[in-house]
Amino acid sequence: MSFIYNVQTRRRPALAILGGPPLFPERLHVGRPNIGNRRAFLARVNDMFDRRWLSNDGPFVKELEARIANFVGVKHCIAICNGTVALEIAARALDLEGEVLVPAFTFIATAHALQWQGITPVFVDIDPRTHNIAPAAIERHITARTTGIIGVHLWGRPCDTVALDAIATRHHLKQIYDAAHAFGCSHDGRMIGSFGACEIFSFHATKFVNSFEGGAIVTNDAALAHRMRLMRNFGFVDYDRVEDVGTNGKMTEICAAMGLISLDELGDLIAINRLNHEAYRRGLGDLPGLSMVRFDPAERSNYQYVAVEVIPEAAPLDRDELIAVLHAENILARRYFWPGCHRMQPYRSLQPKAGELLQETERVASQILVLPTGQAVSERTVAKVCNIIRAAFRDAARIRARLNATKLAAS
Repeated sequence: MSFIYNVQTRRRPALAILGGPPLFPERLHVGRPNIGNRRAFLARVNDMFDRRWLSNDGPFVKELEARIANFVGVKHCIAICNGTVALEIAARALDLEGEVLVPAFTFIATAHALQWQGITPVFVDIDPRTHNIAPAAIERHITARTTGIIGVHLWGRPCDTVALDAIATRHHLKQIYDAAHAFGCSHDGRMIGSFGACEIFSFHATKFVNSFEGGAIVTNDAALAHRMRLMRNFGFVDYDRVEDVGTNGKMTEICAAMGLISLDELGDLIAINRLNHEAYRRGLGDLPGLSMVRFDPAERSNYQYVAVEVIPEAAPLDRDELIAVLHAENILARRYFWPGCHRMQPYRSLQPKAGELLQETERVASQILVLPTGQAVSERTVAKVCNIIRAAFRDAARIRARLNATKLAAS
């Protein structure tokens, strides 16, 4: 069922940026947390309190690990306190050093997890069709100091794992996949999580499956899994024996309880995301200069992100002008992952010429707009957001004049 909302029927100027009040009285966020069955969650919390087992590899953590491993189809899952620490532990466990190749179009944690350990992230351009690291661009960046590649399954769409693994094998490099966006997604009929030496999931509050804060590493390598389990607990083998350098990467029981509740509702959450994604596609599909990120219907997807490219040569407004319109209406659309990791510190200073080889990254970063979805967003809400965008395109000249006048007054 689709809902039609006529912006022009409101008894005020059509758009807040032109003087009217915002359409939404409360802010509509990208990534607002999905909340599962509260009663079931509180029951697990009471069990946790009764046991007085709050952390240190408790029964909820073990249950979560077993369910994730079974769902993904891998032998080992190591629950971690968050996805960033999971990346750090994976890099350390694989003995990465020197330089590691990563896309510049990703969340900054992918690069920071390396830099934090004295490893240089070397930024590689993306494929403009997939927004993932471009295999054709990788080999020009490989040097004698290169030890690994981190591919990122952006938006939940898989990297070209065949090409990346072939490059890694040819050059004797370790291959990790950052699958923070890709829990519940498949590639060539296999669930994402079973590629490379290991893959990393994020269960941050903004992810569709969340554990408040949390992450996991999944792998089929028993020796690697054993080492990562030691590393997440300071390197302890038993109560008083340490055999490796480690950190505190443990997931708490209350976070695991939340993760289990999210897993219980996995199908429903994906269904909500898919309905919203389809509603946006219906509402925006015919607008000039807008290109929605699509998903392969032959594969499983979580539909977690509604990402739209605003192509300035064809759209009446550019991405940043459209964001100004939406923010005025309390629709807090986001610029992912602008301006690219290579233009953030410390990389902007350490690698000032990196952008010369990242033309597609810079183009896509300047055009991507991410819109609200998830459990807190209904199809009717999506229809209202789409109608705001349609109204903005119709009134583009006045909006641009208003924005230019505001900039001039501020200068």
